[in-house]
Amino acid sequence: MARFLIADDHPLFREALIGALTPHFEPASFVESDSLATTLAALDNDSIDVILLDLNMPGCENYYGVIRVHQEHPAIPIIVVSASESNEVISYVMGLGACGFVPKSTPTATIAEAVRLVMSGEQWLPPERADDIQDVGAEQRSIAEKVAQLTPKQFKVLKLLQAGLLNKQIAGELFVTEATVKAHISAIFKKLDVNTRTQAVLLVEKLQHEL
Repeated sequence: MARFLIADDHPLFREALIGALTPHFEPASFVESDSLATTLAALDNDSIDVILLDLNMPGCENYYGVIRVHQEHPAIPIIVVSASESNEVISYVMGLGACGFVPKSTPTATIAEAVRLVMSGEQWLPPERADDIQDVGAEQRSIAEKVAQLTPKQFKVLKLLQAGLLNKQIAGELFVTEATVKAHISAIFKKLDVNTRTQAVLLVEKLQHEL
């Protein structure tokens, strides 16, 4: 029996996707998550055959969701299901560990076909986009490897640094002490191999564009 993880922060879409896949994969079972934290928890606690992952869930910014899930569970195939379907987005998704990309506008039967193909060990892309996908460069892969070392909490601190918040403000946002924030920042600098906030922000922005 196939066991799917539907990772999306919109309950109605999760329900729709489960309803769409069930007739094609009977018997099947489904686990749901609505953030990166709940996704990682589900992967730790359940035996999952394939992940259908939304790019824009809380905690998944700058491809961190794809990077982190693939780093922690490399044997579980990831299919990104997203409304953001530019060639650049698809190229990054596939280059950073996904096995498939399915636009949210894709018909049900085609989604089922994509899932079957990925579960058989193949990749799936929208046929009209397959020839337009480019390889992710060595620099982006190197940055992704560094970002993958960050814990979800550290990545959240990095995002707040990117927003220009001071240590005191970050502490208020996360309900922790300034000493804890400083410890997170030191760990971020070490893992990203940088020395300043500006360097850390510029590095992660190389994985960022409009999703």
